[in-house]
Amino acid sequence: MTDAEADPGPGAQKPGFDRRLLPPMLLGSVLNPVNSTIIAVALVPIGRALGAPASQTAWLVSALYLATALGQPVVGRLIDVFGPRRLFLLGTGLVGVAGVVGALAPGLGVLIGARVLLGFGTCAGYPAAMALVRGEAERTGRDSPGGVLTALAVANQTIAVVGPLLGGLLIAVGGWRATFALNVPLAVAAVVLGLLRLPKAQPKAEPAAQPKAVPTGGSARRGSLAARLDLPGMGLFAAMLVSLLLFLMNPHLRDWYLLALSAAAGAAFAARELRAATPFIDLRVLGGNTPLLATYGRALVAYVVAYSFLYGFTQWTEEGFGLSPFHAGLAQIPMFLLAIGVSVVSGRSTGVRGKLLLGAVGQIAACLVILTLGGDSPLWMLLLVALIFGVPQGLNNLALQNSVYFQADPERTASSAGLLRTFAYIGSMVASSATAASFGQHADTGGLHRLARVMLGAGVLYLLLTLFDRTLGRAAGAGTRAPV
Repeated sequence: MTDAEADPGPGAQKPGFDRRLLPPMLLGSVLNPVNSTIIAVALVPIGRALGAPASQTAWLVSALYLATALGQPVVGRLIDVFGPRRLFLLGTGLVGVAGVVGALAPGLGVLIGARVLLGFGTCAGYPAAMALVRGEAERTGRDSPGGVLTALAVANQTIAVVGPLLGGLLIAVGGWRATFALNVPLAVAAVVLGLLRLPKAQPKAEPAAQPKAVPTGGSARRGSLAARLDLPGMGLFAAMLVSLLLFLMNPHLRDWYLLALSAAAGAAFAARELRAATPFIDLRVLGGNTPLLATYGRALVAYVVAYSFLYGFTQWTEEGFGLSPFHAGLAQIPMFLLAIGVSVVSGRSTGVRGKLLLGAVGQIAACLVILTLGGDSPLWMLLLVALIFGVPQGLNNLALQNSVYFQADPERTASSAGLLRTFAYIGSMVASSATAASFGQHADTGGLHRLARVMLGAGVLYLLLTLFDRTLGRAAGAGTRAPV
């Protein structure tokens, strides 16, 4: 038992956050952003090595986000029920397996399969971290213990921005396969830290309201577990989301049936969740929580801009501007440095409205500068774009994460955090589709400008969603929960 866990006597100071949890929390939560961003500079080398155009290598991006968008709320719900330890260990172990498969993949199909495994494997890290923060808040009596939310945001921002640079370095040293092999030591470290430091927890108690009594025995226990997990609800949610994301990957009128299937599954999902005793996603609570819904909407459009920049701009710097993968990552150092500084400084403030507004303005400004770029632009203009993007990169994720923490139902912290990532990855899928449609077979300057106009539209929408959201006047980060 640590000092932080000791029971204080009467009148003693409240215990602090158990800092032994920080290493596995931070490492687990960054496994997804490192795999999301490191692939940005590897797409061109992979395409050249496997003879695949940009429209096909885009599946390496889409596959991970499809799996993650589906898996985050599902795994988050499992964490809410069973606790973070077991799901954390299973997920990080799967990351190691995916790293081996990717490093040895003989072709693009197997490589895409490895990215799917990575998507599911990295689902547990962030919801587990948020659940641990909530658990420590309940234990210590401090709503946001020790600035851990800021530490999580800074770690994710650091990895998200340094990912392309790390990818370029790995490709220069060991080829593109090294970007997959990196997951093996990371997964081993995460599993070891999880075994040593994450608390063992029993499944949470059954809800007070229960259906009619059922016979005791193994079948009853299995039925009770299935009811708590709401497996039919999870299945309908999966059908709805997969159909929608498959359409967003390559939107075309000939694929109208995917939208129809998504709408039908969505209607069935809503009907199921409104009847379920313990729904997978409590639509009654979620539907009445306007601040949380607004946060999810902002996350979607914010990530359209962020990931369009990450993938589209990076591909253009290689193919349209002529930088090597390593130098393409190096060109984003200004964003890396500024994002870290902005996250650290802004993390001292509890308000979110100012962060969101400044982040929106930063996205719009960067998009306007991108529209002036060309193949003969000076290098300093590329660095200027990266520098401007450092401001929203450092602000948006922190503000969105803090909003969800304070707006969500405490009993569903992990699944609510998972839903935040789901909306973010829907935005990333829109970004991936927009990037593929803008560039086609080659990432030229004309395609970059088409993509920048899409980004600009999303940035303006993000600004409007923030300006007209009156619930932000109650500053979710102020330590009081938004009414549900």
